[in-house]
Amino acid sequence: MIAAERSRLSRRALVSGGLAGGFLFAFHLPLRAAVNEPVQPPDVTGGKFAPNAFIRIDGTGRTTLVMPQVEMGQGVYTSIAMILADELDADLDQVTLEHAPPNDKLYGNPVFGLQVTGNSNSIRAWWMALRKAGASARAMLVQAAAADWQVEAKDCTTAKGEVSHAASGRKRPYGELAQAAGQQTPPKDVPLKNPKDFLYIGQPLKRFDTPDKVNGKAVYGIDAILPDMKFATVAASPVFGGKVGKVDDSAATKIPGVQKIVVLDDMVAVIGDHMWAAKKGLEALKIDWDEGPNAQISSEDIWNDLRAASAKDGAVAKSTGDIAKGLASGDRFEAAYELPFLAHASMEPINATVHVKPDSCEVWTGTQVITRVQQAAAKAAGLPVEKVIVNNHLLGGGFGRKLEPDMVFAAVRIAKQVDYPVKVVWTREEDIQHDVYRPVYRDHVTATLVDGKVAAWKYKVAGSAILARWLPPAFQKGIDIDAVDSAVDAPYDFDNFHVEYVHAEPPAVPTGFWRGVGPNNNVFAVESAMDELARKAGKDPVEFRRSMLTRNPRLLAALNLVAEKSGWSQPLPARVGRGVCVQPSFGSFIATVVEAEIGDDGEVHLRRVTSAVDTGIAVNPDTVKAQLEGGLIFGLTAALYGEITIAKGRVQQSNFNDYRMLRIDQIPRIEVHVIKSGEAPGGIGETGVTAGPPALRNAIYAATGVALRRLPIEPSLLAAGKKA
Repeated sequence: MIAAERSRLSRRALVSGGLAGGFLFAFHLPLRAAVNEPVQPPDVTGGKFAPNAFIRIDGTGRTTLVMPQVEMGQGVYTSIAMILADELDADLDQVTLEHAPPNDKLYGNPVFGLQVTGNSNSIRAWWMALRKAGASARAMLVQAAAADWQVEAKDCTTAKGEVSHAASGRKRPYGELAQAAGQQTPPKDVPLKNPKDFLYIGQPLKRFDTPDKVNGKAVYGIDAILPDMKFATVAASPVFGGKVGKVDDSAATKIPGVQKIVVLDDMVAVIGDHMWAAKKGLEALKIDWDEGPNAQISSEDIWNDLRAASAKDGAVAKSTGDIAKGLASGDRFEAAYELPFLAHASMEPINATVHVKPDSCEVWTGTQVITRVQQAAAKAAGLPVEKVIVNNHLLGGGFGRKLEPDMVFAAVRIAKQVDYPVKVVWTREEDIQHDVYRPVYRDHVTATLVDGKVAAWKYKVAGSAILARWLPPAFQKGIDIDAVDSAVDAPYDFDNFHVEYVHAEPPAVPTGFWRGVGPNNNVFAVESAMDELARKAGKDPVEFRRSMLTRNPRLLAALNLVAEKSGWSQPLPARVGRGVCVQPSFGSFIATVVEAEIGDDGEVHLRRVTSAVDTGIAVNPDTVKAQLEGGLIFGLTAALYGEITIAKGRVQQSNFNDYRMLRIDQIPRIEVHVIKSGEAPGGIGETGVTAGPPALRNAIYAATGVALRRLPIEPSLLAAGKKA
C-alpha cells in the first residue's frame, strides 16, 4: 500500500542514500507563463543535471513518486500516482509518495509556470507530462534489461515492476535494473499506452491517504510538533489596514504559561507554552488600534460603488456576430445578478510553524504555493531563499485561501522575536475576519428572444481582477481572464454574442481565489438568466437549453442524461421545484438538477441532487464522484448561507454561528453519473461548486415563481403569499 512520506524531499536526500545505486528519471516541461529563475538549485545525481524528477527507483525495487501537486482532500495524490504507476507498470505495493520540495523549475505547473495547486487542473495540466514520464522510465528499464540479455527491447514486456522476455522466460525486477537504467539515454517520443491497456487508470481505487486519516497518523500543517516548540496566536486590527496603537500587557503577562508578547506594527501575538496559554493571554491584552482611513467603509458603500462601475462600458473580452443588430429586435430581457464576499473557512484554520535562526529559517505548513511561501519566508526573515526550508504537509482544506503566503510571512515575523520554534495558529475568528475574500461580483445580462431562442446575448462582469495581483502577466488589455471564465465560453448557440469586463476593486477589502473561481459568478448569472428566458419564451427549461446546445454534443449528452436520471418530467407537490444548470467549466461538461422544497416560512429544504458529468477519461471514478458530491455541498452551502458583510471597516461574521455551514442532517441524496469518455481528463474539484447554486436558484424559481438575482438566498422573499 502506498504510504505518504512526511519527511521533506531535500536535495541532500535525492543525492545521497535515497538514490545510491538507484535510478532517477527526469524530463523537461515547456512552461507557458513567464517565470523567474528557480529559487532552489536543481537536483543533481551523479554529476548529471536531472530536471523535473518525479520517479525514483532504488536497488530494492522501492519506487518513490514525487508529487508536484499538493493533497488537500481532493484525492490528487492517488490520481497522480495512478497515472505515473500505470505508464511505468509499477507495482503499487512497492510505491511510496513524497511531497515535492519548492522548486518552480522542477515542479512548475505546466499551465501557470510555477509550483501551484489550483483551478482544478492538477490532472488536466499534468496528464500528458506524467504519462510521458512514466512511459519513458519504463522504456529505459526495458533498454537496460534488453542490453543485459542481448535481446531486442521490442521483445520485452513489463508488468508489476518487472521486465520480462517471454521467449527465454527471463524476468528482472525493476530494482535490479535501476542502476543500469540510469545509464540509458532517455528515448524520444516513446509510445504511450493505449487506454484499453490501462491497469490502474479508470479504476475506482481506494484513496491512498485514507487509512492514515482514519487512524490519526496523517500529519497536517497544524500537527507539526518540534522539540522546545512554543505556541502563538495573533490579533490583527479589526479594521482593514489598521495599525497597532497602544498595548497594555500587564494582565496577560501574569497568566501562567505566557512566555512573550510580540507587538508588530499591524498585529499582536502572544507566545505561550501551549495554545490555551497563548489564547488566554491574547484575550487579556488591552489593545488600542489606530483604525486608519477605512473605519467607515460598509457593505452598502461597496455595493454602491460596484453598481456604479457596472453601469460603465467594459473592456471587450469576446464578441461575435453583430450584437447591436441582434439586440435591436426581438423580445428583450435585461437583468443583473449579484454575488457577495465569501470567506474560505477551511476546517484547518491557517497556521504555520517556524524556526528562525541567525543563518536559516525552516517552515512547516500546508500550502498550495510552496515556492511563494519560501520566498515570503525569506523576505520576512531577511535571508536568501536558499537558506529557507519549507516542509509541506497535507492541507485540511485549501479552497484558494492557501494560494496566499501571508500567514507564513506573519508567522516568520513573530518567530524572529525568539530563538525557539513557534507554532502560530489563527483562531477561527481571526481566520474569518482576516481572510482574502471571494470578490463581490455584479453580472449584467441583456438578451433578446426570436422564435423561442436567444438571438443576441450581451454580458458584462464587474468585479475584482485577482489575476492583476496574483499573476500579472495573465492580466492583459484590462481583462481578468479568470473573472470572465465560463462567460466568454458560454456553451449555447448564440450567434450574436458579446462579453465585457469592468475592473472594479472594492475599497480596502483583500480579494483572492475561492473554490470555483471565476465560474462561480458567471455560471450562476448565465444559468439564472437562461431559466428566466425559458419562461419568457414559454419553454421548458431543459428543452430550451437543448435547442441551443447543437454545437456542444458533450454537454447536450450530459443534459439528456441528468434529465432522465432526475425524473425531470415527473410531477411534484406544491412549492417543490426542480432546477437545472449546465456548464462547460474547468474542461468538464456537467449538467445538474436540484430538487428543493420551500416551506411557507421561506426556508429551503434540499430534497435531491443529480449530476451527470463528462470529465473525459476519469482517472479514478470514485474520486470524481466524491469531488462532485463535496463540491455540490460546498456550493449549496454558499448559496443558502454564505455572505461576508462589512460595517465600520470590519467583517461582521466571526465563526460558524454566523457564517453557517450545511449540517449533515440537511444534506440531500446526491447522485453522480460519470459518462464514459475517451477525451483527455477535465477538472473536477470545483465543478460541483459552481453547479449547485444556479440549479438550486432555478428550483426555487420553479417552485415559487420568485426569480432571485442575488445570493445568498433570502427566505423572507420566498415566504408563502409573497408576489413573484
